[in-house]
Amino acid sequence: MRSLWNGAISFGLVSIPVKLMNATENHSVAFRQIHVEDGGRVRYRKVCELEEREVTSAEIGKGYEDADGSIIPITEEDLAALPIPTAKTIEIVAFVPADRIDPMQMDTAYYLSANGVPATKPYTLLREALKRSGKVAVARYALRGRERLGMLRVVDDVIAMHGLLWPDEIRTSEGVAPESEVRVRDAELDLADALMDTLGEVDMSSLHDDYRAAVEELVAAKAEGATPTAPAEGADTEGGRVIDLMAALENSVRAAKSGGAGGAGGAGGEDGEVAKVTQLKGRKSTAKKTTAKKAPANKTTAKNTTAKKTPTKKATTKKTAAKKRTSSA
Repeated sequence: MRSLWNGAISFGLVSIPVKLMNATENHSVAFRQIHVEDGGRVRYRKVCELEEREVTSAEIGKGYEDADGSIIPITEEDLAALPIPTAKTIEIVAFVPADRIDPMQMDTAYYLSANGVPATKPYTLLREALKRSGKVAVARYALRGRERLGMLRVVDDVIAMHGLLWPDEIRTSEGVAPESEVRVRDAELDLADALMDTLGEVDMSSLHDDYRAAVEELVAAKAEGATPTAPAEGADTEGGRVIDLMAALENSVRAAKSGGAGGAGGAGGEDGEVAKVTQLKGRKSTAKKTTAKKAPANKTTAKNTTAKKTPTKKATTKKTAAKKRTSSA
């Protein structure tokens, strides 16, 4: 792996020369911007506003825009001259339990490698001290023109460092929680606990990016001139529905225990049947709908029966007229 930064870990009076390397990589499918009409590439060009001409990367520097709109040039020499002790040092400031670090602060992950043979002994000392204490190290370091906060921990036999966001970079959650208070029953919590127990174990290495795989298949199909297949029908895309929570939880627990169709990805029933999540209003109105269907049938029957037993008004009038004509004759 290529190193991004060379420096040292400052551990009290101990200095450990290290190299910093990315611990993660991006596997997302990259797209290019194109002109939809003819498929031509659309590129960004860097143009100087004063000269109205395109400039090369070598001609581009940094500048800070002041409140009045003027630009203050800042050179790499200016930044290098700043009195920052962490410019080439990962300075450990504290050792704390791992649960003291808020996961919201976690950012990019790096590996730290001992830089040279003399660094092996102090590197190993810090690694084993972290292992035995069960703690993590909180440190300051500078990278890509700014000072950052980091957390050092042991991964296998390597010291890894996670970049951390500064506490004031985490937004408050005010206004995010639901506004109306909802009471959750103990029975619902018990079912949720049961579902959590059935889905509690997973081999993290078995998880993969289904969306990326689908995009790659789509690209391959279109490259061969094939027509992409339409998504399967029947997927529920309605948002904000009121659902029968108890039925959904019960079906999910049954499916997870039986390893049926809804085991990990959705609510499922027995024998692999996908459970249907119904609206609360639907349950109450079922009886009414059934009665409504039967009622018209009863009315119709009643009408037919009455029609057989009681002659209509027109029929009675005709019979009376016929009797009068017979009597007259």
